[in-house]
Amino acid sequence: MMNKEFGFATVALMLASAWPSMAAADVKVGFLGTLSGPSAAVGQDQLDGFNLAVEQFSGKLGGVKATVLVEDDQQKPEVAQNSLSKLLEREKVDVVVGLTFANILMSLQPKIANTDVPFVGTVSGPSPTAGAQCKPNLFITSWQSDVPAEAVGKYMNDKGFKRISTLTPNFVGGKDKIAGLKRAYKGEVVNEIYTPLSQLDFSAELTQVNASKPEAVFIFYPGALAVSFVRQYKQAGLGEKYPLYSANSIEGASADAMGDAAVGAVAGDTWTPGMANAQSRQFVAAFKAKYKRSPSAYAAFSYDAAVMLNAAIASLDGKVSDHKALSKAIKSAKFDSVRGAFRFGNNNYPVQSYHIFRIAKDAAGHIAYEMVAPDVLKDYADPYAKQCTMS
Repeated sequence: MMNKEFGFATVALMLASAWPSMAAADVKVGFLGTLSGPSAAVGQDQLDGFNLAVEQFSGKLGGVKATVLVEDDQQKPEVAQNSLSKLLEREKVDVVVGLTFANILMSLQPKIANTDVPFVGTVSGPSPTAGAQCKPNLFITSWQSDVPAEAVGKYMNDKGFKRISTLTPNFVGGKDKIAGLKRAYKGEVVNEIYTPLSQLDFSAELTQVNASKPEAVFIFYPGALAVSFVRQYKQAGLGEKYPLYSANSIEGASADAMGDAAVGAVAGDTWTPGMANAQSRQFVAAFKAKYKRSPSAYAAFSYDAAVMLNAAIASLDGKVSDHKALSKAIKSAKFDSVRGAFRFGNNNYPVQSYHIFRIAKDAAGHIAYEMVAPDVLKDYADPYAKQCTMS
């Protein structure tokens, strides 16, 4: 990977070239996400989804010129803290977006609490920030991390599975996923396996799963980890024995890289490219045309974040210097979401519906998402919202 400082300076220069007067931008957006390491594809999808919307708004948000300043947290809390200080104190950004991994977002809580600048997370949704640690300037456009897995758990329970195995990285986001799954799934979890966040070889774990003979397997792995796991699962012949269920793993460029290995697996989420509404269709077409790959939900939630900010800033007539007013405008923003109906709950997390999709191939041989169970969780607020006392 290119030298980071040079790389991100180049991004800023490219954006400035696309929109000539951005040097005197009226809205400064700080993007902080994971752009290097095994899960860099997740952060890149976030950045590309957000920038696509800004480009569609002709380099503006809310009718005023915008610039996007990019920082790579390298999936390291100490790097993220330094990068955030740079964005807030030196660059004096008006809003921070991105926030890829839950452990990174948790490490930033003191800094978020000590500023009025609004933060819009488009992937991570750790349970503490949805509950007791909710904040008036922290918004999540994706989901609380538990809930996609909770939808899958309900579906697996409804299908009558009595014994399953689970695998996920050993970090707060992975633990949230399993907590959500077990909230709805009432059968036995015969293996609850946690692996290092950088692990790409799952042969030992697959041997363990096979020995336990579950009726099905649930996974959550981001980015390259998901590609490695699903390929190895197929190569080990386990797909024919134990149906594979997932949340936030088989999507975007990762799903394209999995190819046939992903076909037949089941995924739960609030959005996939299989959503049929007009906003989703135009987003998918535009993303594929620009980036030559399929968008993930991470790209879609980031696209939504930019569309939401556009509406919020427009409601303030482009005046973003009052950051408390900007947070209030974000909270009440009305916009067309790629997932259809969308609103924030009392904890600034989405209230939305979740669906079950089966991974298939379309007539051209590309990965496709067939909705097999709509509204498994309908207009659903996460279970931690009641712990949020924010007015």
